[in-house]
Amino acid sequence: MKKSLRFGAAIAMAATASLTLASCGFGGGDGGDANGKTTLDLLVPSYSDATQGLWEDVIAGFEDENPDIAVNLEVQSWDNLESVITTKIQGGEAPDIYNGGPFAGFAADGLLYAAEEIVSADTYSDFQESFLANAEVDGTAYALPLIASARALFVNNALLEQAGVAAPPTTWDELLDAATKISGLGGGIAGYGMPLGSEEAQAEAAVWLWGGGGTFGDASEITVDDPSNLPGAEQIKAMIDAGATQADPGSTDRSPLMDIFVQGKIGMQVGLPPTVGQIEENNPELDYSIVPIPTQDGSPFTLGVMDQLMAFQNDGDKQDAITAFFDYFYAAEVYVPWVQAEGFLPTTKSGADELAGEEALQPFLEVLPDAQFYPSTNPKWSATDAAFKALFGQLQTKSAQDVLAEIQAQVDAG
Repeated sequence: MKKSLRFGAAIAMAATASLTLASCGFGGGDGGDANGKTTLDLLVPSYSDATQGLWEDVIAGFEDENPDIAVNLEVQSWDNLESVITTKIQGGEAPDIYNGGPFAGFAADGLLYAAEEIVSADTYSDFQESFLANAEVDGTAYALPLIASARALFVNNALLEQAGVAAPPTTWDELLDAATKISGLGGGIAGYGMPLGSEEAQAEAAVWLWGGGGTFGDASEITVDDPSNLPGAEQIKAMIDAGATQADPGSTDRSPLMDIFVQGKIGMQVGLPPTVGQIEENNPELDYSIVPIPTQDGSPFTLGVMDQLMAFQNDGDKQDAITAFFDYFYAAEVYVPWVQAEGFLPTTKSGADELAGEEALQPFLEVLPDAQFYPSTNPKWSATDAAFKALFGQLQTKSAQDVLAEIQAQVDAG
């Protein structure tokens, strides 16, 4: 790409920033102040050093347009967030609005508003359908998609050309052929970066297993050993056996492997939006492209991740104020600059349209409607995640069927 990207700079800042910020407590209260305003308590995590200032700017603009509503902000580090929200709920001081990850337990306990109850119909219909579906418990969405991250294939154009590969691959067969040719260049060059180590084995597993029509399961059942997962696992083994990957993929982690891609020594590797900023910062002359992830038959697919905003039913009198805040925040002119500054992707259709001119983001934005997600509302997801990280790298030496069965057994054992 060899160009400076404003979004890439923001990503680099967000990716390297400290996650520790001073915060202010809510201090309880009945939701009003001496001037008769409705007060909303907002608890959020720190994504970067800019997080607190970005939210303060949003709140200032909202309060200017809504002088009868005040927003009380508290920013916590991700390390502290879960313990803070647990303590607040146990003490009867849940925030009115909360930016967090897991939410199914709150919904099951009847603590949250349904998403459609806290935004206008126009705002609700603006969310990407795949992200709203990932916020559902028993068919009802209880959280609003806040930020998105998707994956795409980063391609070293120069290495493809040297290997005689005419175009980036779109199918597994094309990927295997291209990666094998690139590895054949020698000199320590690897065709495809295959991170099966413990850092994020579940993500690389999803890329391949789901790309072949497989599944990890859903909210009610984990199905790692489902036969539909075999094609993807066996394709990983085919890549390794053909010498199309780096050495020892079973113990290689994603982050250090991506560093090698940035250095120009890997032909192709699945990456995230922050990878754009990493390249811009560390090797701006790298000649690369970003394309959709190859799948078994070339059909569109990406692994999606999102965080959510949710609202606790603390006081029925605050529902209108909460709705006003969310409708203000998700307006493209407010929401898109916030998302860009934090280095993520928007979860709204209008946000995607607003960023249509960002060349580096287009591959990620285009696949967002096809995003698939971890079954994070399943109580066994944490055990599944841990089992993939511990066992999936054994594909390097064991049969695909045996590895999937071992992962399933560990999940079932709790």
